[in-house]
Amino acid sequence: MREGAKALFPNYGSRYNLAFVKGEGSRLWDENGKQYLDLMSGIAVTNLGHVPKQVADRLKEQIDQIWHTSNLFHIPNQEKLAQLLTDNSCGDAVFFGNSGAEANEAAIKLARRYFNKVLGKPEQYEIISFQQSFHGRTLATLTATGQDKVKEGFAPLPIGFAYAPYNDAEALEQAITPQTCAIMLEMVQGEGGVNRANPEFIKQVVALCEQHGLLLIVDEIQTGVGRTGKLFAYEHYGIEPDIFTLAKGLGSGMPIGAMVGKEKLREAFSAGSHGSTFGGNYLSTAAGVATLETILEGKLSERAAEMGDYIVSELSKQLADNPLVSEVRGLGLLIGIECTQPVADLITTLQEHAVLVISAGPNVIRLAPSLLITKEEVDEGLAVICSVLGKHAQQAQAATAVQ
Repeated sequence: MREGAKALFPNYGSRYNLAFVKGEGSRLWDENGKQYLDLMSGIAVTNLGHVPKQVADRLKEQIDQIWHTSNLFHIPNQEKLAQLLTDNSCGDAVFFGNSGAEANEAAIKLARRYFNKVLGKPEQYEIISFQQSFHGRTLATLTATGQDKVKEGFAPLPIGFAYAPYNDAEALEQAITPQTCAIMLEMVQGEGGVNRANPEFIKQVVALCEQHGLLLIVDEIQTGVGRTGKLFAYEHYGIEPDIFTLAKGLGSGMPIGAMVGKEKLREAFSAGSHGSTFGGNYLSTAAGVATLETILEGKLSERAAEMGDYIVSELSKQLADNPLVSEVRGLGLLIGIECTQPVADLITTLQEHAVLVISAGPNVIRLAPSLLITKEEVDEGLAVICSVLGKHAQQAQAATAVQ
C-alpha cells in the first residue's frame, strides 16, 4: 500500500496502481516518467485537455488577486460566467455549486419549491427519473439515480422519486401520478452504458410535461460544455428544458457545478432558500469563464461532433468482425464500445499499453477524450484499442477450442 493511502477511506476500492505527476493536452506522465494517451479526460472533465493555457493563465492571474469572500458580496467572475451560460442556452438564471451532485440537488430542490411556494401545490413533489441513470452521490441524488448499486446501505432513502425504463414513453406516462412535479433525465446515460435518448422518446417526454404541467430537468453533468457535439446535449433534440445542470467539463478540472433554470423559476429560489459557501467562488468561476470562452471562440463543439463521428466510424469498421464487440455507439466525444464480457481486464490491459479509458457499466468501454485531441492521437489510441480487443478475442476463441 502506498504511503498515506491507509489514511483514506477505501470507498474508491482498489485504485489503479498509477499516480500521475504531469499533464499536457491529451497526455499524462506517471511518477516513473511513462507517458499515457488520455482518452477519458478525468471522466469527461478536462474537455480542453490537461492544463490548458487559456485556463491556466486566467487562474494564475486570479490567484494573485483574491480567492474568496462570500456570496454575500458580488463576485464578478460568477456574474460573467452566469451571463455566458444564459446568453448561450435556453436558461435565464444560474445557481453555482461545487459539483454535479450539488447542481442536481439544487435542481431537485428548485422543482419542489416551485410547486410548493410558487404554484401552491405542495402535494406535487415527486420526480421521475430513469433506470440506469446516474445523478450523484448525495442522499437525494443517489435516490434519483436509477441504479440500485449506488443505494446499497443508505436506507432509509428520501421519498419523492419514481423510475421508468429509458426510451419507453408508454411506461413513463404510466409512472406519472398526481404527486409528480418533474421528469429528470440524461440525453446520453454516461454511467449507465453510453445510452442515447431516442428523438421520438424525447418528443413524447416534452409532450407529457406539457400535458401534465410538469418541469423537465436535463442532467448535462457529463454531456454538457461541448462534449456531444453541441454546447449542450439537449440542443440535439430541439427542445428547451426548464432546468439543466452542468459540472465536469465546465471548469477544466476546477470544482464547479451549475444549475440553470427558466425565468419562471426565479421566484422559487428566493432569498435564503438555498446557498453554498464555496459555490461560484473566484477561482472556479475564473476557470469556468476561460473554459467556456475557449470552447465558444474555437467552435470546439463542432470539432467534437466531427471527431466523434470519425471515431465511431473507424471503431465500427475495425471491430466489425470482433466477436467480443456487440456495438459501438455514442454522441460527439462520448463513445461506448459494448462488449460481450466484463471490460475491467481490458481496461487494465489498455493501461499497460499506455492508453487510458474507463468503463460505463460492467460491459462497456467508455471513451471521453479532450475536445482538442488530434486525429493523430485518435488514430494512435484506436490502433491500441483494436489490437487489444483483437488479441483478447483470439485468446477467448483459443480457450473455447481447448475446452
